[in-house]
Amino acid sequence: MSKEKNPRRVADNEAMAKLRMLKTSPQKLNLVAAMIRGKKVDKALADLTFSKKRIAGDVKKCLQSAIANAENNHNLDVDELIVAEAYCGKNLIMKRGRPRARGRFGKIMKPFSEITITVRQVEEVTNG
Repeated sequence: MSKEKNPRRVADNEAMAKLRMLKTSPQKLNLVAAMIRGKKVDKALADLTFSKKRIAGDVKKCLQSAIANAENNHNLDVDELIVAEAYCGKNLIMKRGRPRARGRFGKIMKPFSEITITVRQVEEVTNG
């Protein structure tokens, strides 16, 4: 009498993590996401650790969460993981303002964004 299990949103050799409400614009977040897209996870973690971008620490946390999901929930081998997808999207925009000259009002937009990271297990191809 129980409900059926939800179908997986990703393939059997993939795991995913999503981080919401990051205090940065999606345009700036996409620069960091593009930096790790398609790389092996250990190289991507190293790049995020030594990046000068402020948001790189939060992206690293999301990547570590995706790796932990792959290892603990889906029994994937951590050494064979690559960052298959890393994309970001818009979230809330806080609207603030500031009085300007001649009775006008200057809009100040404070954007938030979210990032989704998918890691995939790929078998190493040996040349021999």
